[in-house]
Amino acid sequence: MARKPKQMPVTTPKRMVEVAEPRTSREERRAEQKAARRFAPRLGWGGRFSGRAPVEDTGTIYTGPTSQAGGIYPFLLGSGLPPRGVPVGRDVLTGELVCVDPAGWTGKITTNPGVWVMSQPGAGKSALVKRICLVYSAYGFMVCIPGDVKGEYSSIISELGGSVVRIGDGIGRLNPLDSGPLKGRLHTLSTERREALLDVLNGRRLETLVALLSTKHGLGRAPNEIERSALDTAVQVASAGQQPGSDPIVSDVVKVLRLGPEELRIKLAAEGDRYQDLTRSVIAGLDNLIGGPLKGLFDGQTTTPLDINAPAVSVDISALRARGHDVVSAGMIATWAYTYSAIDSARSIGLMDRSLVLPMDEMWRALRSGPGLVDAMDAISRLNRTTNDVTIYVTHSLLDVEALPTEVDRAKARGLMDRCDTWVIGASSEEELRRVTGKRSLTEQERMMIGSWSSATSTGLDIDPTNFAEDDGPAPVEDEGTRHPGRGKYLIKIGTRPGIAASLELTSTEQRLYRTDTNQRRRTTTGSGGSS
Repeated sequence: MARKPKQMPVTTPKRMVEVAEPRTSREERRAEQKAARRFAPRLGWGGRFSGRAPVEDTGTIYTGPTSQAGGIYPFLLGSGLPPRGVPVGRDVLTGELVCVDPAGWTGKITTNPGVWVMSQPGAGKSALVKRICLVYSAYGFMVCIPGDVKGEYSSIISELGGSVVRIGDGIGRLNPLDSGPLKGRLHTLSTERREALLDVLNGRRLETLVALLSTKHGLGRAPNEIERSALDTAVQVASAGQQPGSDPIVSDVVKVLRLGPEELRIKLAAEGDRYQDLTRSVIAGLDNLIGGPLKGLFDGQTTTPLDINAPAVSVDISALRARGHDVVSAGMIATWAYTYSAIDSARSIGLMDRSLVLPMDEMWRALRSGPGLVDAMDAISRLNRTTNDVTIYVTHSLLDVEALPTEVDRAKARGLMDRCDTWVIGASSEEELRRVTGKRSLTEQERMMIGSWSSATSTGLDIDPTNFAEDDGPAPVEDEGTRHPGRGKYLIKIGTRPGIAASLELTSTEQRLYRTDTNQRRRTTTGSGGSS
């Protein structure tokens, strides 16, 4: 049987379809290839004599001092500050924008939001501080002026829609024992919570009375341990005897001490003449606080309560200046204690959660008022990191710190400087800069720059002399030589970083706000073109 031939599979050739490539695509690819031949790849071109490196060199790191490394590759200037926060002005060397942001820098380039500002009088410290207050207010911070000695912040606070409380002859009085926002709210809290807040509140009241008694119009000294114990019990008895929604006043505490209730006598372990001897001095000191030169200031309930819901608050005590320095000191202690007590109380019951801007202008006067304000400043500087409160300490010289009466107070004041990571230094003398170098390392070039700002022969930058608010009152500006040569120029020093020198120029709105009525009268009298 013949084998059937095997049939091979028949394949049909595929139809080849050629699609024309777009002309533009070919031209783009050719351009890319041409560009690739123009620039070498990361390891170089391949091929003979092309210089291709099979391994990428990681490089060698060399370190050296600035004086030597600067000659190899001259990095002559440090890095600038982040362009966020409060715009100060232009860098006097590079022209770039310089900003300060103590609250935003905390935890990044600083450890706390404290700022130390110092310069000679008339160099524009107040102008910079007010700029920080205005800008931070726009960021949602609450501007708080616990004791405005010269009344220069009242117009700014009013423009911000804030609350201005005035204390003085026939203007208003302040109760040092005022409970602030806790008034009328304690009865709404639980018993345990209410008792805890009352203990804290009475403790603040005691410390306020002790600080006031330390002034010349009180006892002229700090109460001893027996007098403090008597005051503590008297404050608690006077507070317990008040109706809900009302606060005791200083005369209520005096009445308790004079009556000598049984619990007070038991605590002092004294009866009859012995009790009178132990309480006679403290009663006389409290009488001095509500009579004599201080009459009408602390002898009743607070006339105008502080509005903690306002965008800014200020306690204006400029009317007390006519009564002398000692009265101003007592007023500052009372207003600071009242303001901080009100804010802390509001925070404790959830009525307030905003951060503060606390410009402590006239710091030299506050430090010399007594240990009460030094302790308050010390407490604020230790807690401002947790609350993100920007505290600004403004002074003329580091010698203001050394003017305190006791070494304990001087040590606390030095601690304020050490806890401020940000320093702003204006025009200062060579002697002052040597003292500053003991706290912040200033280079020779930085000292020379700051010293040139304080020189009488310095011409400075072309800055309008009407741009800046005087620290110690206005002066005629009839010619260029009457204004401070370093006005508006500051060196911003953050820790050990190189300082950034900036020049401040104010807007027309700021010029209007920073001119007080006194400045306006002086300007009219001198016939000058503006006040500083």
